[in-house]
Amino acid sequence: MPTEYRSKKIARPFNRDARNTNELRRNDRIRVTPVRLIDQNEEQAGVVSLTDAQAMAREAGLDLVEVVPNAKPPVCRILDYGKYKYDLAKKARQAKAHRHETELKEVRIRTPKIDTHDLMIKVERARGFLLRGDRVQFSLRFRGRELAHIDEGQRIFQQIEDALQDCGKVDRNRREGRRITMLIAPLTKQQLLQKRQAANLAAKIARGEIPDPAKVPADEASPEASTPPQAE
Repeated sequence: MPTEYRSKKIARPFNRDARNTNELRRNDRIRVTPVRLIDQNEEQAGVVSLTDAQAMAREAGLDLVEVVPNAKPPVCRILDYGKYKYDLAKKARQAKAHRHETELKEVRIRTPKIDTHDLMIKVERARGFLLRGDRVQFSLRFRGRELAHIDEGQRIFQQIEDALQDCGKVDRNRREGRRITMLIAPLTKQQLLQKRQAANLAAKIARGEIPDPAKVPADEASPEASTPPQAE
């Protein structure tokens, strides 16, 4: 005779602290004593008993919050917990607003016979993506007899690379059947700064504000060469 089995629900013990792991223990929920206390003026109050710390928080009309539970002894602060949570949420929103996730943007060129003005419009659009921190992929598809002019497509890509060298660098350039692609990665902040400094230096040299180091004679560039030898 086969044995019949019945599913049985097993009751799990209720864990009060597991309801919200993001919540810090505060006031009567703190169990460890002693604690290292920081008072409402953000000054170190030393290691005190939990009872004394709770009494100081009640006297100040504030909360006792366990901010570093894994320390020995745990660190507690006397503060307004509602305001503390609001400030943390505000900082998190600001950090998220300033954080940008890199995306891959595609700029399509439909024909190798594209007009220079139309090409520069696409280049400036790509510049905006690169300065924002995104990668840009240019793609050009050849149709019919255009496939015989691959070199014209590469010339266009070289023109794009030259126009965007101040804010990006070519990461990949390859052909896929009737299609050629070029992937441009954004420069780092340090690389952008170096490019701008070099451009400013070149502009000052062009305006004649500073001499061109490459054209300064060797005897003028070296102070030792202009110093006459001393008689012994």
